[in-house]
Amino acid sequence: MDECERSRLAADLPGASARGEIVAFYQPQIDIATGSVVGAEALSRWFHPRLGLISPDIFIPLAEAQGSIAEIGEHMLAIACEFGAAHGRRGAAIDIAVNVSALQLLDSDFAALVLRTAMFHGLDPSHLTIEVTETEAVLNVASVGERFDPLRVAGVTVSVDDFGTGQSSIEQLLSLQASELKIDQSLVQNHAGNSYTLLAAVISFAHDKGLRVVAEGVETSGQLAAMTDFGCDRVQGYLTGRALPPREFNDFIAAWRAK
Repeated sequence: MDECERSRLAADLPGASARGEIVAFYQPQIDIATGSVVGAEALSRWFHPRLGLISPDIFIPLAEAQGSIAEIGEHMLAIACEFGAAHGRRGAAIDIAVNVSALQLLDSDFAALVLRTAMFHGLDPSHLTIEVTETEAVLNVASVGERFDPLRVAGVTVSVDDFGTGQSSIEQLLSLQASELKIDQSLVQNHAGNSYTLLAAVISFAHDKGLRVVAEGVETSGQLAAMTDFGCDRVQGYLTGRALPPREFNDFIAAWRAK
């Protein structure tokens, strides 16, 4: 994508959520022990009216740079909560994970916003996971950790995403008082002996602290076997299911449960 197109995207991004251009796709999370679909991560997609589908790898950094990330974040939280609540009303509750930029955490009203949104849409907070992404580093993890207190009390899961990319750390994990750790796909897909030794140690540490461990980017049966051997609790990736639009995800989960 050239600089002209990036400038066009930057100009068009404000208001894209309100215009219905930002949508959520859902990638299933599978419980390793039972093989059940127990959750889904809501992933943003931008359907630009002229340029077509824009990857979040492109538009999320733009949104953070220009200050429209809060608008997108609130929109994604709302539609994900609505989606999760609909599953609950059908008696087929699943956990819904929503990515949150570190920049959103600077808002002192963040926790209240999350709980208001979940309540408005009728989603049980115990089925909501907030994933702290590492596009921008969390600068004051102790302060952010305190802001998560109302969420934890309400039953919301706090997750540290992208662990293993070099920006997440054990210190951040503990300071945020997270209850879930997501192993980045770069570690999951790296078959080097030292990497897997490190991965096994991290998973063991996380379990010692009472954290749930999710491996993302699982694409082969070998990777799934390794994550099972290491004791991961959940997996997500192309092997078990790609990110899908809401209706296709619902069809996927119905077919999976019918197996």
